[in-house]
Amino acid sequence: MDFRYVVCDVFTDRPLTGNQLAVFTDARAIPEPLLVPLTREMAFSETVFVYPARAGGHARIRIFTPARELPFAGHPVLGAAFVLAAPLQLPSIVLETGVGGVPVALERDGPRIVFGRMTQPVAAVEPAAEAPAVLAALGVEASVLPVERYDLGPRHIFVAVASTETVARLTPDLGALARATECGVSCFAGAGRSWKTRMFAPAHGVSEDPATGSAAGPLACHLVRHGVVPPGEEIEIAQGAEIGRPSTLYARAEGTPERITRVEVGGRAVVVARGEFRLDV
Repeated sequence: MDFRYVVCDVFTDRPLTGNQLAVFTDARAIPEPLLVPLTREMAFSETVFVYPARAGGHARIRIFTPARELPFAGHPVLGAAFVLAAPLQLPSIVLETGVGGVPVALERDGPRIVFGRMTQPVAAVEPAAEAPAVLAALGVEASVLPVERYDLGPRHIFVAVASTETVARLTPDLGALARATECGVSCFAGAGRSWKTRMFAPAHGVSEDPATGSAAGPLACHLVRHGVVPPGEEIEIAQGAEIGRPSTLYARAEGTPERITRVEVGGRAVVVARGEFRLDV
């Protein structure tokens, strides 16, 4: 059995930085029991498998971490949009995910896609009851903003600290963090339009993620909801430098602090490899 894939680096325009993604561009012939083993073989935070659309989109995608399938994730959607829309010369693409169709608007320089912006689901939000255990696992005494959980398919807990230097110095107890919560945990700091974040998801088999698109939108929501950033202002998020994969994400939450109505997350991606698995199984 031959299964072809494309590797792209997402939330960057420089090869060998950003968040790595494998996209199996036609997964129809891949047996279901091989999806997780193939994801583990790639050893990236997430891998995408592409199928024909079912609900009016351009394609259906399934997203896997090394540990499980996710209904939605940001960098897999953006990376898959770059990979699939490039040969079709589409100005936008709709990818069907476990949370519904996700539209991605694409900007081009000639035939080359240079930027993509996805419209994300608006996340449900609630207090994080496991906040004390999460803070202890992070080695953080307190959060500058309320510790809250955002759910848009994947779930993320947000912890705000006083400075970007504090974010950079984090050395979490990953075992304790996995026991404390099954959510991803984003620790962040910044001001104005410039923010720095690190995201740890050991319960999903991801010790630290280089760039987390599914957390970028909720971070914008979190900042708007608590009056730190005005609605509609785009923020720039730096992530991944501590693990040698610097990434840049852009996010915007529209509406009011009381009611977010629209969330957009954008960034760049670059294809770095193509290959195939040849399996005798």
